[in-house]
Amino acid sequence: MAQERHDPATGRSTTGHEWNGIEELETPIPRVVLFFLAATTLIAIGYWILMPAWPIGVTYTKGLLGIDQRAIVTKQVEDAAAARASWTDRIAEASLDEIAGDPDLMQHVREAGRTLFIDNCAACHGTQATGGPGFPNLAAKAWLWGGEPETIHETIRVGINASHAETRVSQMMAFGRDGTLEREQVRAVAAYVRSLSDLPMSTGHQALIEIGKEVFSANCTACHGEDATGSTDMGAPNLTDVTWIYGSDPQTVFATIYSGRQGLMPNWEGRLSPVDMKLLALYVGTLEEEAK
Repeated sequence: MAQERHDPATGRSTTGHEWNGIEELETPIPRVVLFFLAATTLIAIGYWILMPAWPIGVTYTKGLLGIDQRAIVTKQVEDAAAARASWTDRIAEASLDEIAGDPDLMQHVREAGRTLFIDNCAACHGTQATGGPGFPNLAAKAWLWGGEPETIHETIRVGINASHAETRVSQMMAFGRDGTLEREQVRAVAAYVRSLSDLPMSTGHQALIEIGKEVFSANCTACHGEDATGSTDMGAPNLTDVTWIYGSDPQTVFATIYSGRQGLMPNWEGRLSPVDMKLLALYVGTLEEEAK
């Protein structure tokens, strides 16, 4: 029979295991650990008895309380839809102008429209709707097709260069790539267009402005107008403001004229409900106020 050994420093018995002269103490499990193990076991058993817990083939144990989380969530969704219907029905029946003139409905527009925008539009236009390279800044009021609620609603409904049968269609020609203009003509008209926004320019670019003005008059006014302020009938941007979709640096403007641009916005009819499209159209119209 092995003789029990004790640690001389603590007086505790050892397990008999030794590593490099160090013996392992026989340390009991702390009572607090045993207490929590027992408590959690009792809680688990109580949960199994009271709540839905164990799967049994195609069903599960219902528990004594008979709680059904799916039924609870379904009821909550139904209640939320009923509460929402108190104002969504009004929006469905009212015109965009009538909604815009109703402060109570516009409060709902700002709240629900914000969520719709984040969920569906922020991927391209950003969470603050300020856009980015290739995506318009919706808070700047630099509208390609017009900023009236009905116009914004139509753009959302049919999209731009989208698959919808009634989509808005807009494309800028590739003047350099297709040989319509020589490379130096593209450089000149790029300099002229940049000068319309009073952008800083090198001496070399300043010398091209007058030539570029002539090139612009001969090739660009059909879409952008004689005064270069654009056309909402054609989706042609205003070239005299400070808002640029693709960028205002010399290389980007040159690339835009040389290779052309064709933006794409998906159509949302069939993806969003008529009420949601109204909410988005009106919400987008409030973005300038939020930006301020």
